[in-house]
Amino acid sequence: MAKKKTELVAIQEDVVRCRACPRLVAHREDIAARKIKRFADQIYWGRPVPSFGDPQAQLLIIGLAPAAHGANRTGRMFTGDRSGEWLFEAMHRYGFASQSTSTAKDDELRLKNAYITAVVHCAPPANKPSRIEIESCRTFLVRELVAFRYVRVVLTLGKVAFDGFLAAWAGTGGQVPRPKPKFAHGAQCALSDGLHLLASYHPSQRNTFTGTLTRPMFYDVFREAKRLIDESPITLVNTLE
Repeated sequence: MAKKKTELVAIQEDVVRCRACPRLVAHREDIAARKIKRFADQIYWGRPVPSFGDPQAQLLIIGLAPAAHGANRTGRMFTGDRSGEWLFEAMHRYGFASQSTSTAKDDELRLKNAYITAVVHCAPPANKPSRIEIESCRTFLVRELVAFRYVRVVLTLGKVAFDGFLAAWAGTGGQVPRPKPKFAHGAQCALSDGLHLLASYHPSQRNTFTGTLTRPMFYDVFREAKRLIDESPITLVNTLE
């Protein structure tokens, strides 16, 4: 597996160096320079945020994009914001994370059998990347999907991540079911090679504050992800190369 780990590291190095989208580059750097009052004493990351986790993961979690004062500040996906509080609490509950909180890159959090990525790696204005920006960043997700061999479940957080994964899967040569799967919380479908796609509402404050997403609802998708993994034999899943 050393070869595959090296490939994932190389992808993340390319992510951090990326300056392909002028609007996103300007926004992430402006946020890092201006900051907000409660983080005024901190040095912001202000660059594309790399994916992270277990290179032999069976669970791949795909989010939308870094939060302006969360991952864009800390430099780690879902770290330092309310969405991350929900995500890592649920992951820890079902054995996918070493702890239930994620506040900084050096907080000793370790993912277990899980890997976190996103359809866009830079913080976008108003949390809304453009279609062109999503398509530009997709090359990284395609490369990640090819690099993995043991992923059994892909959990997408929100419709943009759901659609982004399906587009990236097609980009690897994977077969997308027809009719195309529709996004809904808890929706799932089987893809080729024993891979399962599972959907959840994003744990954004808009969803959690309004009750669109509740803790029990979020726990349900992680419980299902764990069940699918536990009931699937460990075999080489991705044979696209």
